[in-house]
Amino acid sequence: MSRLIVVSNRIPGKSPAAGGLAVALKKTLSTRDGFWFGWSGAFAENPDRHARFETIDGMRIGSIDLTRSDHQSYYAGFSNSILWPSFHLRLDLTDIQSHWYEGYRGVNAKFADAIAEHVEPGDIIWVHDYHLIPLATELRRRNIRNKIGFYLHIPFPTPDALNAIPHHEELLNDLLAYDLVGMQAQRDVAAFNEFLAHEEMYRQAGGTPVELDLGDTTIEAFPIGSDPDAFAKLALSPNAQKMYKKVERAMNGRAMILGVDRLDYSKGLPQRVQAYEKLLENNANLRRAVHMIQIAPPSRDTIKEYQVISDELDTTVGRLTGRFAEPDWLPITYVKRAYAQASLAGLYRLARVGLVTPLRDGMNLVAHEYVGSQDPENPGVLVLSRFAGAAEIFHDALIINPFDTDETAEALRLALAMPLKERKERWRNLMDAARAHNVDNWADSYLNALTGQTGANEADDEPKSDGGGQDQLLPRNKAMDQSSGMALERLTRRIMLLPWLRGVFSGT
Repeated sequence: MSRLIVVSNRIPGKSPAAGGLAVALKKTLSTRDGFWFGWSGAFAENPDRHARFETIDGMRIGSIDLTRSDHQSYYAGFSNSILWPSFHLRLDLTDIQSHWYEGYRGVNAKFADAIAEHVEPGDIIWVHDYHLIPLATELRRRNIRNKIGFYLHIPFPTPDALNAIPHHEELLNDLLAYDLVGMQAQRDVAAFNEFLAHEEMYRQAGGTPVELDLGDTTIEAFPIGSDPDAFAKLALSPNAQKMYKKVERAMNGRAMILGVDRLDYSKGLPQRVQAYEKLLENNANLRRAVHMIQIAPPSRDTIKEYQVISDELDTTVGRLTGRFAEPDWLPITYVKRAYAQASLAGLYRLARVGLVTPLRDGMNLVAHEYVGSQDPENPGVLVLSRFAGAAEIFHDALIINPFDTDETAEALRLALAMPLKERKERWRNLMDAARAHNVDNWADSYLNALTGQTGANEADDEPKSDGGGQDQLLPRNKAMDQSSGMALERLTRRIMLLPWLRGVFSGT
């Protein structure tokens, strides 16, 4: 079997991996051989351009150091001050500085230099996330002709947001240097398709569109998951039960609402606390019967926008506490630090409501972990944002618009009042979905598609002519459809020839 080379911004930590991507890729690497490559996490004034290798948690790991200047441009700058907010549709939070792009591409070139020395014929290269969009282009320039796949762990932006990103044309062509581009949700594939449709419309109207060489690149949704059965076992482990019992005593019979997120403006944390405040405002009978715990460890706290969201959340929590707290009851516990997965599994199992309400998210694995950790005889209720990729598979959650705090408050009320029979039925369906989309299946399906062992959307080789495909592809172009029918007809004929769009037309 061919070797697998996994590439990500950071290498895995030296402590044993407890779950998520590291566990999935560790399993995959153990069956294929190969190595994981990324930034070491260390800085150097004159970094060695050659990769150094070590064994971490049973995996062969290659890494390089970076200069502080390169890291600032590549990571804090272009990746997290331009790409991250743009992909999450927060153009108001972008900080565009032209020199960052040079640093971003420069670090990708350094990654390519270090990796290319170790690539053997037949190796499969799997690149992860928005930090490394140009890596395939850089590897191709170094005459690497191996299969190279890319997986985007965050949402793909709408056409307007994409157009606001500096050098977006180059970045799109960088994506098309990969053999397979995997995305979290059909929503993200549709956003890419919409950009192509928009550019074709522009061409038909006499403009000069972005020129993309589609080549043989396949773009498809591969929803990532967790390992729900592993979380079910973890929730019964001694460390999980220790946390469960400690917090259960503190709850003193109250129902617990739980949120677990990185402290990030994409997670909708102020809106979430405001919705909880409305729940207490509208339902006085719940004020001593419920308690919310929000765990939000800081992330990227050297970036100004993250300091702003931290201050905003502090203010929101403080207002809620001051308004409703009693000497013997606090409405909310807000914790700014991370917990081990076993402790989280215990909290998930205890929580009557799992509150997962990002404003925009790629998938959101907390939703998967919460479902996996539930007690089958007394499960909690998942309240889930429609703007999380998880909403495409978790249909039995209470799906809400996180911008509408009244709607979220009402969903919380319904979740707290939901009868046991309904909770069980919803949870069983959620658990079935979590198992179907578990992280092992995700890795296998992606690599099979990349290596050609199974075709992408084989069952959908011919588009269905049910009349729904075009509206699904072009949801924002109905007016233009009426005025430019011939252009759209030509566009549709062209699109239906593109294999990576067949899933959209077939409704998958």
